[in-house]
Amino acid sequence: MYNPLLNTFVAVADCGSFTKASETLFISPTAVMKQMNALEKHLELKLIERTPSGIHLTQAGAVIYKEAKFMMEYSQKAISRAKAALYDYETTFCVGTSMLNPAKPFMDLWYLVNQDFPAYKLHLVPFADNHDGILSEIEKLGEKFDFLIGVCDSKEWLSRCNFLPLGRYAKMVAVSREHPLASKTRINIEDLYGETLMMVRKGDSETNDHIRRNLEENHPEIHIEDTPQFYDLSVFNRCAETGNVLLTIECWRDVHPGLVSIPVNWDYSIPYGLLYSFDAPKDVLQFVEAVKNIRPLPEGMNSF
Repeated sequence: MYNPLLNTFVAVADCGSFTKASETLFISPTAVMKQMNALEKHLELKLIERTPSGIHLTQAGAVIYKEAKFMMEYSQKAISRAKAALYDYETTFCVGTSMLNPAKPFMDLWYLVNQDFPAYKLHLVPFADNHDGILSEIEKLGEKFDFLIGVCDSKEWLSRCNFLPLGRYAKMVAVSREHPLASKTRINIEDLYGETLMMVRKGDSETNDHIRRNLEENHPEIHIEDTPQFYDLSVFNRCAETGNVLLTIECWRDVHPGLVSIPVNWDYSIPYGLLYSFDAPKDVLQFVEAVKNIRPLPEGMNSF
């Protein structure tokens, strides 16, 4: 799908040396250097500077690096779509899955209603939790996948798809394992005084906006730092690297191994459920109706 020499270039850029890149790629350092020379010759661009302290990208290299990452991700998505095309879409439900929106809750539902869909198979379609691209993924409901399942009170999301609520996840906070609060099993809002709390900027989530108003009006001792409108791994990384506190939810406890999630003595929670297209076909709507009739719902899911 793209020049495979770009894999070598990205590995060299990420690792900072030919030797470390060779270990990642399972080839010799000499082979790495030859491939880099071949790529620079092919592109007629100098991509890297070799210095005693390691490898550094040139200005041209920085541009190619960014575009290469995009092409690699796009290529992977294209291959996933091509593989999905091998399936009979007349008898297949395609379910999106990602790190922050895993398909496991959908599977819990599927095993309760699949007897009503005996000819159907499931096909899991991975997608990236990228705060710049997540809305385009939501817009692909009905094309790339039939269902997503995840947390949602986003106005932007809800303007792009149907949403069947299934339950709620408690709002919590996450801190690095070295943070003074990490040893606590539960905290009060007052424990956050003097801390910087990371949360999405206001305007899209009613729940988050309500939390923000409460903190700004009643707990000004807590400094609020805006994150991108939608979380991705970079947000969790920033929390781990800065020592800030991150507003999170209970189902994201294991997203980042360097963070600890802590319940807070408040009543804030966010709905999660099934997302599907506004123009969903008949079989998708039949599945939604089947889910509505499940009694009782799987553990952790509460009927609205």
